[in-house]
Amino acid sequence: MEKHSLKKRIDTAAGRIPADLVIKNCRIVDVYNSSIIEGKSIAITDGCIVGIGDYHGVHEIDAQGQYAAPGFIDSHIHIESSYVTPEEIGRLLVPHGTTTIIADPHEIVNVCGMKGMNYMMEASKGTKLDIRYMLPSCVPATPFENAGAVIGAADMKEPFNDSRILGLGEFMNFTGVVEADDEVMEKLLIAANERKIIDGHSPGLAEKELNAYVVCGIHTDHECSTKEEMLDRLSRGLYILLREGSACHNLRTLLKAVTPANSRRCLLCSDDRQPETILSLGHLDNHLRICVEEGIHPITAIQMASLNAAECYGLHDRGAIAPGLRADIVLLDNLKDFNVQRVFIQGEEVARDGKYLPETHRHDISAVQGSFNVKDFSVAKLGLKLKSKHVNVIDILPGGVVTAKGTAEVVLDEKGEFVWQPGQDIVKAAVVERHKGTGNVGLGLIRGYGIREGAVALSIAHDSHNIIAVGTNDEDMAHAVESLVKQGGGIILVRNGKIINHLPMVVGGIMCDRSGEWVSEKLAQIHRDAYEQLGISTEVEPIMTLCFMSLPVIPEIKLTDKGLFDVTRNEFISVEVSIEQKGRFIPSSFV
Repeated sequence: MEKHSLKKRIDTAAGRIPADLVIKNCRIVDVYNSSIIEGKSIAITDGCIVGIGDYHGVHEIDAQGQYAAPGFIDSHIHIESSYVTPEEIGRLLVPHGTTTIIADPHEIVNVCGMKGMNYMMEASKGTKLDIRYMLPSCVPATPFENAGAVIGAADMKEPFNDSRILGLGEFMNFTGVVEADDEVMEKLLIAANERKIIDGHSPGLAEKELNAYVVCGIHTDHECSTKEEMLDRLSRGLYILLREGSACHNLRTLLKAVTPANSRRCLLCSDDRQPETILSLGHLDNHLRICVEEGIHPITAIQMASLNAAECYGLHDRGAIAPGLRADIVLLDNLKDFNVQRVFIQGEEVARDGKYLPETHRHDISAVQGSFNVKDFSVAKLGLKLKSKHVNVIDILPGGVVTAKGTAEVVLDEKGEFVWQPGQDIVKAAVVERHKGTGNVGLGLIRGYGIREGAVALSIAHDSHNIIAVGTNDEDMAHAVESLVKQGGGIILVRNGKIINHLPMVVGGIMCDRSGEWVSEKLAQIHRDAYEQLGISTEVEPIMTLCFMSLPVIPEIKLTDKGLFDVTRNEFISVEVSIEQKGRFIPSSFV
């Protein structure tokens, strides 16, 4: 800041000159004192709050007694999982009061390497939403799959020079941390020596393993699913990010562990949120409604959506309404429904009555357009030949991304190949490597998806984003995979050899270059066809659920291009039940 700018702010704050903008007649949410400041004005100059009190401005807005809250901060989100680009996510989120997001772009970086990171940062300039980034820590997420890039410790030094990068993204390779892997330690040390925040990801860790994970400087965790896990991590000094996404709904459960004593260590995040969820339910405004429904004081909830996140991530210029902070302000009609009336970012009105006001400027996508290097794929590669009818299956648990390791007895044909049975709800899944031309096709069995006809194929398969396909027959599965490659990625639904619906995603095969409304409507059609034409269980979200079946950092069992992976044992396992398992074999009904 130059001297004349500072003088202008001081003179405005002192009342010697008018402010650029004054928002009058507010009920200001004071997140420092957990109170409401009645009937005061907010003076804004050069995008900065300069005073609270009785002020006059060049421009004045009468808030008519509405509540003025600090702009909301999503503490952890993957833009790519919204299936839209950074410019578009800004257009979708800002009308809901979100003024800052902390994004982890490990999806696009797993596909495109640092080209993906650079694209996300440049595209972010096309929106008023302030998008800060965490540098992906695990590309690939684990050594148990093939991704489109490898980001080592040496690759992280230069990006940390950019002030928009706040730290190291969620360290999903928790096994590597606990076991003190050399490459893992190098990454952690670079972040620590640069005084950067390190996000955590530690599902299922406890006791000494959790201590080993936290001792290296891990700062946060968003993977809690129980009160006990949350309290355990809070006691070890972690900030807890309470998640409410499109797939994972942990907020209501975790709010039961929030108390006046620990609330300042609690933040709100969405992690993964699709356009349809945003358009129908909202964003952090929806989180706030849930908080109040669960008995959290409204100002405490707003603290979790603003001040707590700002302090956690070192964003000392925002998170409250006070002199010297960014004029990121949300006007609300009440503190129960949290209906967002107007949104200001750095003093500029950017949304009113649910509409994003600025023009959206889209960045060139040519550097990250979806490319598919699939070699030697054919329907023959989908044949699952087994030595035993007794098999391990991935059991889908509705409402989240955690799976269970189940067993079953299946039917084999005369060649010993798995044959789908309509009454059993066990289907073949395949992960087809698409980055390096390895020709890898990992095969496994999934229970609980409910598909009764045809096949589904996606190039959105966390985190390496190979092609994942599920189907009742090999021919439809192969057609879906081949069609997906031709369209440059996205989603394909096939039945009886014909494409019944599809959604192209030309940005890395994981994001669409269209509007959120278009994506939402297309996804709604796909969901209807998935349920009605393919018979997929209405207990699961057909796309988001499948996206996570290949993520080998979320327990209990997942499928990668290299095969079936037992996350809890940290090893690949056979589809056939092992000899030691046979003694405790559980037949086809999931227990």
